[in-house]
Amino acid sequence: MTPAISTTRTPATWRDFLQLLKPRVMSLVVFTAVTGLVCANAPISPVLGAVAVFCIAVGAGASGALNMWYDADIDAKMRRTRGRPVPAGRVQGADALALGVILSLFSVMVMGMAVGWFAAGLLAFTIVFYAVVYTMWLKRSTAQNIVIGGLAGALPPVIGWAAATGAAPLNAWLLCAIIFMWTPPHFWALSLYTSEDYQRAGVPMMPVVAGAASTRRQILIYSLLFVPICLAPAFTGLGGAVYLGVAATGGLVFLILAWRVFRSHAGESADERRDDGLYDVRAGARDARNLFAFSILYLTLLFATLLGEHLVGAPALELFS
Repeated sequence: MTPAISTTRTPATWRDFLQLLKPRVMSLVVFTAVTGLVCANAPISPVLGAVAVFCIAVGAGASGALNMWYDADIDAKMRRTRGRPVPAGRVQGADALALGVILSLFSVMVMGMAVGWFAAGLLAFTIVFYAVVYTMWLKRSTAQNIVIGGLAGALPPVIGWAAATGAAPLNAWLLCAIIFMWTPPHFWALSLYTSEDYQRAGVPMMPVVAGAASTRRQILIYSLLFVPICLAPAFTGLGGAVYLGVAATGGLVFLILAWRVFRSHAGESADERRDDGLYDVRAGARDARNLFAFSILYLTLLFATLLGEHLVGAPALELFS
């Protein structure tokens, strides 16, 4: 039988409402937003900086709650998400919707009044893009859902930069481009060994629509486009020598792992996972699992290095800036 949203009501706890905000996603959003704010190298009071980051975090949480409200039917059919508060029956969909709307309005209004309306506008656009354009439309209608929808997850460093300066120059959009191009190989690597979940839920992820072989090929193509973009900050005055070393070394590893995925048979056999975890997979899916795991580490190292360089005042290379 097709799994359905549980109708059994169990008391919700504060942990359930915290889970609605997708705290792990929120932590990545906050981290990249702080990097954008610091890399702007603009004077901003610690209080306003903290308010800006807080608003971005709340906006990310609002997006997560709206996503969980709308996707409850899909989440109930997928092993990875069926334990979420709404499909599990611990939180009513109306409560998740109300939380998402209230937090969205709160985060945008506070950002606008305390920090600036340009940053607030970018935050509002990000929330609407994720909750409406991606969740309600792209996710259920096209295999390009992750590619286009990735813009929502790529915008936080631009919002952070705009909060500090009131503008979004080229280097802010370069940070956005790094995350945007990172998203397809990252999520498609995951989808190669979770495709049975997406197929069961009717979500047109790339392996379901185009097949595993095509997905592996597109992972390699996007990886070849992604790594040069990661090197670009060293040529625009945004990153320094340490960043260039991290980006080049990590990029080489990323490309090797992407090539191994391309040459593998990941995604060709059903149900690669041994349990509900994302990392305990059978041998055929390990190359995809390894790329998925390393992609998180690589993105973290890139932004951590930029953040560290700007905090200590390390000189930028400025090769072509």
